[in-house]
Amino acid sequence: MFENRLVKVYKHKSKLAKRQQITCYRVYDHDLPEFPFCIELYDDKIYLAEYLRRHGMEDEEHEAWLDECLALISRLLNVPEDHIYVRQRKRMSHRGQQDQYEKLGVEKEFFTVEENNLRFLVNLTDYLDTGLFLDHRTTRKMVQEQCEGKRVLNLFCYTGSFSVYAAAGKAASVTSVDLSKTYLGWGEDNFAANQLSNPAKYHFIHADVKQYLKTLQPNQFDLVVMDPPTFSNSKRMKDILDIQRDHVELINDVLATLTSGGVLYFSTNYTKFIIDAENIHATDIKDITRATTPFDFEGKLKRWCYKIIKPQA
Repeated sequence: MFENRLVKVYKHKSKLAKRQQITCYRVYDHDLPEFPFCIELYDDKIYLAEYLRRHGMEDEEHEAWLDECLALISRLLNVPEDHIYVRQRKRMSHRGQQDQYEKLGVEKEFFTVEENNLRFLVNLTDYLDTGLFLDHRTTRKMVQEQCEGKRVLNLFCYTGSFSVYAAAGKAASVTSVDLSKTYLGWGEDNFAANQLSNPAKYHFIHADVKQYLKTLQPNQFDLVVMDPPTFSNSKRMKDILDIQRDHVELINDVLATLTSGGVLYFSTNYTKFIIDAENIHATDIKDITRATTPFDFEGKLKRWCYKIIKPQA
């Protein structure tokens, strides 16, 4: 059953990926409840996350089952087993979410992949996520095509992939803000991997975004990307972040620093999210979730994405 499903989805998605010259994409995502895997290809390597569940197997039995699955995945996707990186992930309510910066391993193993002729460092062993959110591939390209000559702000920037796209798109300046020094450093490494080096144009700021936004001046940026966590109670933050509760304030603070007609790309992974459009000071709020859904996430995407435009003066 699993073999038939994996053969079918891989055949379909690999053709689309080849046509688009994409080497990093999601192959399978919990298509069958008995096989709760997320399988992603990163060039010649596989990132496999097994979602924890009550499978009823003893530890040894589960290990044997997993080994059998890995052998099958290796054969069908033509990737050596020692190039498969396995993670176990818990499905958690957003209020019980682990710190997004939690480190899982002790060894740091980075390698470089390409996306749209840009280079990114990914890590399949040490963190909850790989360093490159594949579901925003289309959104990144969209931002790149619109930021020439603009002052770009990337909030909750993670490893700075949007920032790299903006810099490659000839933005006048790119400011990346995150609470994690680890991820900011990773972002700087991504810039270096693309030979983007100009401290006068590219800024990396270690700050709590909610507090940082209060310090900005009007008309300071032309385009903003904001992809916050659903919920965060990190000790490094002054206040708890709850995106459903706080999104109006965050978005309005961004609109206050945007120039007339400026654009905010806002996304959230909170599946039950409802945008409070009435209280957002914008000319236009467009749901671009479908337009920014890559081929490998169709029918599986668990995030929302909006293009929000500040009123013309």
